Amino acid sequence: MLQIKALCKTYPDGTAALQQLNLTAERGMFGLLGPNGAGKSSLLRTIATLQQPDSGELQFDGIDLKQQPAELRRQLGYLPQQFGVYPHMSCRALLEHMAILKGVVHKASRQQQINQLLELTNLTAFADKAVANFSGGMRQRFGIAQALLGDPALIILDEPTAGLDPEERQRLHNLLVGVSKDRLVLLSTHIVEDIEQLCSQVAILQAGRILVQGDTEALIQPLQGKVWQAYGEESALPASATLLSSTYQRGVLLQRFYHQESQQPLFQNAVASLQDRYFLELQQQREAKQ
Repeated sequence: MLQIKALCKTYPDGTAALQQLNLTAERGMFGLLGPNGAGKSSLLRTIATLQQPDSGELQFDGIDLKQQPAELRRQLGYLPQQFGVYPHMSCRALLEHMAILKGVVHKASRQQQINQLLELTNLTAFADKAVANFSGGMRQRFGIAQALLGDPALIILDEPTAGLDPEERQRLHNLLVGVSKDRLVLLSTHIVEDIEQLCSQVAILQAGRILVQGDTEALIQPLQGKVWQAYGEESALPASATLLSSTYQRGVLLQRFYHQESQQPLFQNAVASLQDRYFLELQQQREAKQ
């Protein structure tokens, strides 16, 4: 279990990235949602012990991350948003190098694990190619493979589906569901649908704070029967309604809004989604500041 209490981090330029943040994550898939600048990457870097918080407590399975960072790193797999590679090393050679750094010293075991990860990430045919020459999607798959080296108990993935085509994204989804059964996987992404499909737990961040967290289905349930939608021209919403989204579906305007009830025949009751809860939380936060 990951437990975070009153976590604070302010950067030298005065940016308050994390503000009294509290979070509890059980084993399984845990999703982090929030707009740009919400503090998701700052939180993940802090958990990965790449930066020290100004204050607060962090523990993972009894390990104090501030006092025992090396102990946590031995159990960590991390895929940041961007990562560099040695320019002339092949995919297999880089995985070999990283596996040794992670303590996978037995050669046969190391090679077996690398072969399995190459297969899982669909990189077997490119194992002897330089990673520096990989496409964006291939490099992202390599990043996922290296994060899984050493059978980590905690895996941190920051925007892991960036650059992946639909088939690769689906392959990654299947992989993550499989590996998350006996460990904690923290998934940060802008794709709300990914988190709704994959994560049994979720937290929504804004301005360095957790707005809401908990069981994904439990967060959606209170909106059921209170989300409405209308197709076509922009419609006048009921008084006190909260507009959740205004998008296009096959070229036709689609408005979704939150309201206790609607008497207008043009408005249809819709099945609530995690994206609805996400937009509602952000809108209510904006209104509270006005």
